Amino acid sequence: MSLEETPIPEIRVHPIRNGTVIDHITAGQALNVLNILNIPNPSSGVVSVLINAPSVHGIKDVVKIEGRELNVEEVDRISLIAPNATINIIRNFEVSEKTHVHIPEKVSGVVKCINPNCISNSNEPVTSRFTVKPDGRKITLRCSYCERTISEGIGDHLL
Repeated sequence: MSLEETPIPEIRVHPIRNGTVIDHITAGQALNVLNILNIPNPSSGVVSVLINAPSVHGIKDVVKIEGRELNVEEVDRISLIAPNATINIIRNFEVSEKTHVHIPEKVSGVVKCINPNCISNSNEPVTSRFTVKPDGRKITLRCSYCERTISEGIGDHLL
């Protein structure tokens, strides 16, 4: 049998009993999702990450987290870098809830403005605020103070 004919064993990610699966993450954003979720931290359970996984719609990332369900703020933050993501809540090895992320109209204290002279980047006690403008698979953030926009690399500016 030649090397081309040798069957490749399929490697599967083990199912989780209880937790969350974040599917359809924009390719290359899984590590930013882990950052949003503060993983790894001492209380993190088992975490599985698939990066650049083939999908019927192209390439995607997937994050599976054992023993944790996400809160609304975490899902809103994820939506900024993965607007087509789905959140699957797993209970007793079954999908008990499946939702698509909701893109918020505004976010506060989530992203740092790219303008170094913006008041939100000064020593003033001002929280960054942005208006969120979805456009298909792309998200644009407009600073409420200086009106600068961020449309590329939002994950690089997460607080």
